[in-house]
Amino acid sequence: MSLIWLPAQLATLSKVVELNGFSAAARALGVPKAAVSRAIADLEAFLGVKVLTRTTRRLSLTEPGQLIYPHARRLADEADAARTQIGRWFAPPTGPLRVAADPTYGRILLAPLVPRFMESFPDIPLEVNLQPQALGMDAASGKGSDVAIRTTSGEEPGMAQRLLGAPPAILCATPAYLQRRGTPERPDDLRAHDLLTPEGEGPEFRMTLVHGAMRAEIRVTSRLAVNDPAVLHAATAAGLGIGVLPEFLCRQGLATGRLKLLLPDWELPQIMPLYAVYPATQGADTRVQRFVDFLAANVVPALAQI
Repeated sequence: MSLIWLPAQLATLSKVVELNGFSAAARALGVPKAAVSRAIADLEAFLGVKVLTRTTRRLSLTEPGQLIYPHARRLADEADAARTQIGRWFAPPTGPLRVAADPTYGRILLAPLVPRFMESFPDIPLEVNLQPQALGMDAASGKGSDVAIRTTSGEEPGMAQRLLGAPPAILCATPAYLQRRGTPERPDDLRAHDLLTPEGEGPEFRMTLVHGAMRAEIRVTSRLAVNDPAVLHAATAAGLGIGVLPEFLCRQGLATGRLKLLLPDWELPQIMPLYAVYPATQGADTRVQRFVDFLAANVVPALAQI
């Protein structure tokens, strides 16, 4: 017998001893009883000793069998664990798909998309959580959400991610703020203002504005830097500075005159891109695949229509 097959024979021995019988071991392993008998015979032939003594009522380990049994038990446990993991990977998912979303984007973006997804996939129930703490995910424990929709990518170990899109950004401020501080006429003027921005990668917020063939790179120290667009919008609406905001959050304020669009001829980079983040092991879950594919196809059009 080849050494390659020895672990299988040892695992079979462990199952026979655990269940006290060849028939019971065969049922547990899903093989014929003859295969179990052959595995034990091959093991004994390879070792050159008997590992089991058999009576009409009971099996017991011989002295050599007792020496190798701990190794056989360990191999059997590992084989059982492997079968469990494979079963989880390929087993059809059950229960609702647990979705967590950034509260601002969740209320504005998922509100129209969730009903459309449920109409398209009536066999996939959803459980949506818009609490900020729900966005944390633990791939190792499997706790938390199946999918998180958020503005930060999945840098945690064991996580996968997919970019869904990013809303266009604008600069805006209240008329009261502009009356106090003046209206910027060109990008360089922004340096003299209080900027309310998304979080940057350092103490300065950097952005590149484009107008035709012209480009302007601006670095400013933000008066407020925060990763929640709702907080940025509230601070801007309160007249605390010039906000760098997703355009869709400002439409009502611009329409009513409570906010004023600044540097309208200059195009800002996209900010706060949206990601679908999920444990890498969930990649085989068809519910996750369908939900993420649906969002990837519909987020950008939805942002344009909000």
